[in-house]
Amino acid sequence: MKVTQESLAKEYHESGAWSDVPLDDLLKKTASEHPDRLALVDAPDRADWTGGGPRSLTYAEADREVDRLAAFYSTVGLSADHVIGVQSPNTVDTVIALLAAFRANLIVSPLPLHWRQKNVLEALNSIGAKGFVAADRVETRDVGVAARDVAADLFSLRFVFGLGKDVPDGLIELGPLLRDMADDLEFSSSERPDPADHTATICWSRSGEENVPVSRCHNHWMAAGQMVVQEAHIKEASNILVPYSLSGLTGLGGGLVPWLQTGGTLHLHHPTSLANLAAHANEVGADVVMTPGPLAQTLDRKLENNNTSVLAAWNIAAPHPTTFVARRRLVDLHVADEFALVAKARGPSAKMKATALGKYSGSNGCESGPALLEVSVNDEVEDQTPTLLVKGAMVPEIGWRTINSELRRVRWEGTGYLNTNIKVEMSEGGISGFGIPGQYALGTGNLETIDVIYSRYPGIREAAAFVVEDSVLGARMYAALVPEPGNVPDAGAFFAYLDAEGVDLAKIPHRVLILQSLPRNADGTLCRDRLTMRTQRLPAAVA
Repeated sequence: MKVTQESLAKEYHESGAWSDVPLDDLLKKTASEHPDRLALVDAPDRADWTGGGPRSLTYAEADREVDRLAAFYSTVGLSADHVIGVQSPNTVDTVIALLAAFRANLIVSPLPLHWRQKNVLEALNSIGAKGFVAADRVETRDVGVAARDVAADLFSLRFVFGLGKDVPDGLIELGPLLRDMADDLEFSSSERPDPADHTATICWSRSGEENVPVSRCHNHWMAAGQMVVQEAHIKEASNILVPYSLSGLTGLGGGLVPWLQTGGTLHLHHPTSLANLAAHANEVGADVVMTPGPLAQTLDRKLENNNTSVLAAWNIAAPHPTTFVARRRLVDLHVADEFALVAKARGPSAKMKATALGKYSGSNGCESGPALLEVSVNDEVEDQTPTLLVKGAMVPEIGWRTINSELRRVRWEGTGYLNTNIKVEMSEGGISGFGIPGQYALGTGNLETIDVIYSRYPGIREAAAFVVEDSVLGARMYAALVPEPGNVPDAGAFFAYLDAEGVDLAKIPHRVLILQSLPRNADGTLCRDRLTMRTQRLPAAVA
C-alpha cells in the first residue's frame, strides 16, 4: 500500500533520495555477500527482563529465520498490507519478527513497551490490525497475558503470536513452531512495483493530546537512516549498540536502519542503568553506542575505547543539552517525535549548535546530495510560540485510512510542510533543538494533558506533572498534588488509583510531591520550572 503522493514519490526518486530497495532486502544482500558475519546479538542479561536465553545469529542464519517466519505469516493467512502489531523488547526474536513482516509485505505497527492493555486495544482497533506479536514478559509485566486479553476484545485480530520462553496459553508460540516446521516452510517472494514505496510501519506520535498514527514507507526509513550513517560516519561491519526499543523513530531510524544499511552487528540492549550500558558497550567493543542525550557526558567518561562514537538522542522532552568537551566523536541526534530527525556531529566545540532552518542533505561535504529533510517554523504570530514544520524524503504520512481528521493538530500546511505542533524556541542560528524543555513528558505527550489525569484523583484540588533530570533515564516525571482543604492524600493510594484506571505506564510519576499550592508565573500560568528546581534541591520533600 502506497500512501505518499505520486508526484512527491517521483520527485524523491528522481533526486536520488529514494530507491527501490526495501529494508529486508538490505539483510538479504549482506547475507549473500557476508553470510558468516555476525548480524544480531542479544544482551547477555536477556533472561533478567524477558523470556529466553541470549541468542546470536550470523547474517545467513538471520536471513533464513526471516524467510521461514515470512513464509509462516503467509501460510496462516496474513497477506500483503495486512497490519500486525508488535510489542516486544530488544531481542533477536523481535528483530526477526519485524524483518519477516516486511519480507511478507505486511505493515508493522511497533507499539511502545510502556503501553497498557487499554492503549494497545485502542491502537490496534483503530488501524484494523489482523495480527499481534507480543513478548511473554517485559521485566515483571506479563505482556503476553495482556495480548491474549486484547485478542478477546478485538474482533478483527485473527492471530496472536508469542515470543519468549513462558508464552501463555492462547498465543501461537513462534519459536518452537518455526523449529518444528523449518523444513516445511519455504518463502516465495511476490514481486510488486516500487516495493520500497509501500508502507512499512505505523508508529505512534505521542506529543499531543492523542496518539496519532504515523505511516512510513521503506524509503522514509532509508532517508532517516542515511542521515545518521553519514553524519556519524558509521562504517561497514560496525558494532552498533542500541538501548532504545524498536518502536519508534529513535530506535528504528537511529539504530535498526543504520545497522541494515552498513551490514554491521546489532547488539541489543534493555536499559536498566547507565553503568550497565557502558559495561555492555565495553564488553562488545561497540563502534557506535546510542544513549539519551542528558547521559552522554557520563557515558563518555565510562567508555574505554576512544574510537567509539556516541550517538546522543535528544527527544522533545529532553532538557537543554549540556556543554562539555567529549573524549570521542559525539553526534547529537535531535528527534522530533515520530516526524523527523537531524543528526549533527558536535565536533571540537563543547557547545551544541542550534538546529538551522533549511535543507539537510547529509553530513558536511554532502550538501550537494539529495535533500533528506527541510526544517522550518510557522509564521510568527504575536504571543504564540512557533511550531516545527518539516518536509522531505524522511517525513512520513499522518493518519491511517479513514481515521484522518481535519481536527488533528498535526496537519499538512498548504506550503507542503507538515506542521508537527511541536513548540520550539528560536535562537541564534536556528532553533534550540526540537521541543521546549518542561512542556512535554517522554513518550506521553504534553504535560497539560497529564495534569488533567492527576487532578481527577478524589480529594485533589489541582495537580501538575513536571520533569526532573535523572541519572538513569535522562528524565523522570513527577507529580505535584494540591489536596482539598482537610484532605491528606496517600501517595500509595494515588499510585493504586492510576493503576486501576489503566493509565499508560509512562504517565505514572516516579514520585509524588504534596504542596499547599502550585507555583505560578506573573500572568497566573503554572510554573513547572520552579517545581523542577524545588524537587532537585530538596529530594527529601518528595513523598
